[in-house]
Amino acid sequence: MQMVVENPYAARVAATPVREASVAVLGSNTRYWDYGPLDAPLTIVAVHGFRGEHHGLEPIIAQLEGLRVISPDLPGFGDSAPMRDIAHDIDGYARWLAAFVDSLGLRSRPVILGHSFGSIVTSAAVAGGLKTPQLVLINPIAAPALKGPKALPTALAVFYFTMGARLPAKLGRGLLANRAITRGTSVGLAKTRDKALRRWIHFQHDTYFSRFSDRDTLLEGFRASTHNNVQQFAAKITVPTLLIAAELDPITTVADEEKLRDLLPDAELHVLDGVGHLIHYERPREAAELIVAFLGVGAVAAR
Repeated sequence: MQMVVENPYAARVAATPVREASVAVLGSNTRYWDYGPLDAPLTIVAVHGFRGEHHGLEPIIAQLEGLRVISPDLPGFGDSAPMRDIAHDIDGYARWLAAFVDSLGLRSRPVILGHSFGSIVTSAAVAGGLKTPQLVLINPIAAPALKGPKALPTALAVFYFTMGARLPAKLGRGLLANRAITRGTSVGLAKTRDKALRRWIHFQHDTYFSRFSDRDTLLEGFRASTHNNVQQFAAKITVPTLLIAAELDPITTVADEEKLRDLLPDAELHVLDGVGHLIHYERPREAAELIVAFLGVGAVAAR
């Protein structure tokens, strides 16, 4: 039986109004969570990263006051079913996001926010025509994963996901959901020295990292995450863009984030020191402060 670890942001999350709903988008019964006041002056649609689901962004969402945030589970992850008759590649996910936003029937276009793989999905969607007044990218994937210093670990990950998809069903799923591998990934990503926070981060990954619908969808999503990056969409993203990056991110270097900033027509970059790819877990308040300042509306919850 898995031990429950106390959520350091539990009080803020509990104080945030939330409504649950679902909508059919491109054959996916997409489940989403709608946080904050319905009459807020601005709405954000927030897209989580690869193998995650909506819970991952709750620490940031809970810090935002006076704003409405709609956070879906990506198709094939969490409580959302895979898309039917469309590939789970970057074009498929971008089309899904645009259709999801349209299905909400909002009176004004929402701000689009993406974390990690979600930064690629949101960038592709905005570059492809999804209308938004502003774009927020947290831990953006700013460079190709299959080139440079990350090529070897990425190649090993490719082998891992490919084997997980090719092995007999029970063995393959067991490999892809292996708790030791999940814990190793979590240990590598967490940079905080706060032992209680590290335990909770590991608990989050243990609980939510393997909530994928099937092996084929997971492999498609992995390929989409490693064969694409935000740079390739930068020239077509003309809206003001906020980049919240991390000094110690093992996936994207600060130099690559700076290059991405320079490629975007209208962007500002903030680099948080002492943190890696888990800004949403380790530094959610600072991320929320940057978001509120960028949007010029809303507030950050009192401590």
